[in-house]
Amino acid sequence: MKKIRVLFTIPNFDTAGSGRALLNIALALDENRFEPHILCIHNRGEFFQVVKSSRIPVHVFEYIPKERPIIKMLLNCYMVSRKIKEIHPDIVHSFHYAASYSEALAARLSGSKWVFTKKNMSWGGGSKNAWKVRSFLANKIAVQNTDMQILFYPNSKKTLLIPRGVVLDKFKASEALPQIREQMKTRVNERVLICVANFVPVKGVETLINAFVSIANQFPGWVLWLVGDDKNAYGKKLHELVKEQNFESRIKFSGKQMKVVDYLNHAEIFVLPTLNEGRKEGSPVAMLEAMANSKVVLGSRVAGIKDQLKEFPDHLFTPKDESDLAKKLSRLMMKDSKELKRLGLTFLRPVVENYSIEKEVKRHEQLYLSCVKRIMN
Repeated sequence: MKKIRVLFTIPNFDTAGSGRALLNIALALDENRFEPHILCIHNRGEFFQVVKSSRIPVHVFEYIPKERPIIKMLLNCYMVSRKIKEIHPDIVHSFHYAASYSEALAARLSGSKWVFTKKNMSWGGGSKNAWKVRSFLANKIAVQNTDMQILFYPNSKKTLLIPRGVVLDKFKASEALPQIREQMKTRVNERVLICVANFVPVKGVETLINAFVSIANQFPGWVLWLVGDDKNAYGKKLHELVKEQNFESRIKFSGKQMKVVDYLNHAEIFVLPTLNEGRKEGSPVAMLEAMANSKVVLGSRVAGIKDQLKEFPDHLFTPKDESDLAKKLSRLMMKDSKELKRLGLTFLRPVVENYSIEKEVKRHEQLYLSCVKRIMN
């Protein structure tokens, strides 16, 4: 039987999070039934080299026409559709986070089915109409958390709930490498609280910094590691905040890291302090990775995180509430390492049962089969 050819599209691989998720799915699809291809706009970005070294064909061209002026957009969509048609995909699956709909139009003009993953909670304001058009043009929509389904698509038959998945073996807790502590200027006897995130304002990392500072004197043996790309404007703002608090010796920045498990292995508690504003979260993989690493986790009470911690309601805190976070941190930080290790193991089970990469891939295969019910020999 002819394989279903799926063309995964993503603007770039500059930030590895979404790109890694895409590649994990593409590599794990049943090779007897599916043939993955990848399309992006340019070949920059460190993770692009990882994608290029995979066995998956990669295409590079501008596939998202500007939406104004409309006549020019329509012409460009037609031109893009011809390029897509040369690849012969049965399904085009967009991993673009934005409300752009020109890609959808180009894909539909090529004769392909078009699906997209709703990756965040953006919807209202100036982008509301664009999201509606994007959703209208889609054959199917993968939503990443239950709030998306309830708020955006309450009566839609196009959607399928597909939260992010984790390669469990990759994030399994293992022996901590001493050179990581050396790099982070952290002594062997210091205990580690960690946040791994793409440092953008919606992540609310300043809430964590201020909460930690407010209780740090009570817990002199603890340090905070902030793991993520800190070279942008928001990262510089966080550095300035730490410097103003005179806490450079207790709050450490790692910079962008490709192998975050090496940092998780040193930590006891993981915190994701996302704000309840802007695009919020879809299904934050950083938290799932921490849970797969058997860490005790705390997360703000926002979409996506609520799903992942539904069995642990006491580990949710009010977004942007430094006092609430500080209280919950204190209760955990006063426990000894053995107790936190035992507690951390309880966070592993929900990931194994609900958020493995195998389950995510199976759900995607169901999505694709629902679009293309019969592929002729």
